[in-house]
Amino acid sequence: MASKIILGLVFVFDIIAFALAVAAEQRRSTATITQDNERNYNYCVYDSDISTGYGVVALLFLMASQVLIMVASQCFCCGKALKPVGSRSLALLLFITCWVFFFIAEVCLLAGSVRNAYHTKYRTVFTDNPPSCQTLRKGVFGAGAAFVFLNCIVTELYYVFYSKAKESFQPYAGEAAVSMGTYK
Repeated sequence: MASKIILGLVFVFDIIAFALAVAAEQRRSTATITQDNERNYNYCVYDSDISTGYGVVALLFLMASQVLIMVASQCFCCGKALKPVGSRSLALLLFITCWVFFFIAEVCLLAGSVRNAYHTKYRTVFTDNPPSCQTLRKGVFGAGAAFVFLNCIVTELYYVFYSKAKESFQPYAGEAAVSMGTYK
């Protein structure tokens, strides 16, 4: 039977990571062009950089969740053998899928955090062309949140099917020697 404590902890970590990724998407940096009449140039002013922190913390919670489930399941490849049944095959498929979703979610959260933290120092002398105030594209943290959610579902299912396959394995319990009793 799958450990309910492990499943609960992984679920809580994934929900926290999801909520932080959604908050990062909502609070990503924006820029406004400001005019400095004294020095005769335009420059970009960025608002709060809180979404970078949200993205990094979401990344760390997702990583903690993945590490916890991999330690609990011995990363699928270590430990006792699993009985060759459907639950083992499904666990293997879910194992690969959860790593793919994890990688995509981590890349989205990391790229979003790095790009959100980057503020251009570009300024122009008064001309018709305003400075380029680059900000994070809308949806990067949202994509990370979506993959965190998918990873949560797949990881929980992986652990359940892994536990089911692990419990169903019964090593051969017969005699270790060849019986010669019938030959006299």
